[in-house]
Amino acid sequence: MAFARAKLITGLVATSALVLAGCTSDSDDGASGGGESYKIGINQLVQHPALDSATEGFKEAFSEAGVEVEFEEQNANGEQGTALTIAQQFAADDLDLALAVATPAAQAMAQNITDIPLLFTAVTDPVSAELVDSMEEPGANVTGTSDAAPIDQQLELLKQIVPDAERIGIVYASGEVNSQVQVDQAEEAAGPLGLEIETQTVTTVNEIQQAVEALGDVDAIYVPTDNMIVSGIASLVQVAEAKQIPVIAAEEGTVEGGAVATLGIDYTELGRQTGEMALRILRDGEDPATMPVETATEFTYVVNEDAAERQGVTIPEDILAEAEKK
Repeated sequence: MAFARAKLITGLVATSALVLAGCTSDSDDGASGGGESYKIGINQLVQHPALDSATEGFKEAFSEAGVEVEFEEQNANGEQGTALTIAQQFAADDLDLALAVATPAAQAMAQNITDIPLLFTAVTDPVSAELVDSMEEPGANVTGTSDAAPIDQQLELLKQIVPDAERIGIVYASGEVNSQVQVDQAEEAAGPLGLEIETQTVTTVNEIQQAVEALGDVDAIYVPTDNMIVSGIASLVQVAEAKQIPVIAAEEGTVEGGAVATLGIDYTELGRQTGEMALRILRDGEDPATMPVETATEFTYVVNEDAAERQGVTIPEDILAEAEKK
């Protein structure tokens, strides 16, 4: 696998998501961005670096375009019930567009918001989550961006860092559709690499430590873009360090939280990409029903040397020479 200090740019892949509509304009100079004003509701599932970055990137797209927006931001604190309440509140508000950040939030929003464009971001598989009919033609008022990770390449990275690895542990939230999708993909990618996947599921953040212990004698741990696990990454890392088990992550924020390395998504750019889709809906009149879901266009290689030392692994020099450091 080739590593690059700079961000890797990959091609856009069609997918479907949530989008914006019903906008107001205070002047006729929309092409220049002057005078436009919109109200957008944002329902973020939980606070952690990846989702925070996606939300910020989304807002930056409007700022960079010179478009005035009143953002109504709500955080569900990881609770599906709270995400549903927020969605119901937004459905009653006079919004021009809505954004859902992460799959459970998107599912709650899609159930309640049908008359304005709904965009989503940080959703791995919007088809399996029943948010869109297909990635190419979402079919309703919902479209957005997927954070599908290059899991096969991430497991190759794991093998480069832990060459003798055979058994890989994954802890994930049983209630997240996206997480099950990623586990299935990891199991498919593991075979050709001579890896065996061991899993444990959790229903709350408080169960993470026990679940990691229950993985048993694994050679490394892979952390997917699971919102519950990422929000409680400190518990997982604590066990990994005590047992000297290297942790490889699916995104950069988890590396900052104590994983050893990733080939991961730049969530700020993913959010900005979603914001650009929203602008095309609001200003250009594009229809979410026919706007393909898009995938991440920028990935980054990131390593955490301190975490590697604490987890008893040595990162190869060629990787250190080319990857970003955290």
